[in-house]
Amino acid sequence: MISVDTSVLVRYLVGTPVDQARRAARLIDGPERIGIPVVVLVELAHVLRTQYDVARDDILETALQLVTREDVEVLGVPKDHVLDALSRARGLPGRPLADALIAATVLAERALPLYTFDRGFGRHGIPVQSP
Repeated sequence: MISVDTSVLVRYLVGTPVDQARRAARLIDGPERIGIPVVVLVELAHVLRTQYDVARDDILETALQLVTREDVEVLGVPKDHVLDALSRARGLPGRPLADALIAATVLAERALPLYTFDRGFGRHGIPVQSP
């Protein structure tokens, strides 16, 4: 398995600059299994939203498409937790990808409840408490 960072995924998804996009595609669509660190998914969402003005629903769908590929592993959190969290985030307002991945991480590590001042965090399906 190899791993990729945000810059490779962004080039792969947006197609520019063309030379880098082709190299990213050869790597990602090649024979190697791809590891994507969970923090890269958060950064990817941020870059797509702020630098490319991609809509939140499209960002969530893109993340789901990446994670559901058979040749992709999410590093740091079990894939099933990530898929569940991203699927749940589809119907939520705001920009829920980062919170969904936080929920997936604490659920996977059984580090519950999650203490937060965010009153709406429970919408991610995990037990939460206020400090």
